[in-house]
Amino acid sequence: MKTLELFIDFKLAQGRAYFTKTEALERSHLSCDTFRKAASRLKQKGVLASPRRGFYLIIRPEERAFGAPDPARWIGPFMSFVEADYRISLLRAAAFHGSSHQAAMVFQVISPRQLPRIELGRQRIQFVYQSPASFAEVNRPEWLDDLKTDAGFARIAGLELTLLDVCRYFHRASGIGGAAQVVHDLGSRAHVKILARAAEHYENSAVRRLGYFLERFGHHRQAMALIRFAQLAKSSKPLDPSVKPLVPELAELDEKNPTWKLDINVAAEVDQ
Repeated sequence: MKTLELFIDFKLAQGRAYFTKTEALERSHLSCDTFRKAASRLKQKGVLASPRRGFYLIIRPEERAFGAPDPARWIGPFMSFVEADYRISLLRAAAFHGSSHQAAMVFQVISPRQLPRIELGRQRIQFVYQSPASFAEVNRPEWLDDLKTDAGFARIAGLELTLLDVCRYFHRASGIGGAAQVVHDLGSRAHVKILARAAEHYENSAVRRLGYFLERFGHHRQAMALIRFAQLAKSSKPLDPSVKPLVPELAELDEKNPTWKLDINVAAEVDQ
């Protein structure tokens, strides 16, 4: 293969719309300078995109309006390239499990490494950090699902992890209302034992937030699996800690939920 274009055709014939610079140099036998110039020309033509230096995406004509292929098709190889574990979660995972009220405008990935966000045309990938210890405990194969694409499979949060993630990282999931909607839509299908075991590795306030929503929407079996976390709490926390009253006296007007030890300081509305 004497040109980068031939190498790209070879990758597409394999069903792979991504490659690394190292792989391309080995296969095509191009010099580094020739590869750099060819890759730059193809990026300008909209044939290639590069989310990180040394990793390239091949953009088919029907994908060029978006600036890159669907991230689900290449997130696995990309995370291997940057040597980071991952799971797709939050609103993309919620949609995968059947909560379709809110469109996932950002493709969200949870990882035990701090990674900068990626923007390629209309495709936006946001990385959400979870501490390595907690991530290792919950990112178990039996608690994950496979998201199938025409390029293979990507790891996506199972239903129970999706619920916990949206209540822990609700500010990345369309706010407290977005988290409530996901719990409303999916909570009844959560496996109580998995939910309780996975919850041990999340912040107590996030678990209580999930328990409150589960109870509110009538998913009582799942809510009761988390009640012990509320019983361990020593103080009450606001449902949405980002909402601060302008004067201290207003805090006394918040509804108190003694069961989950939460101050219901916002109204989380959902679509039925």
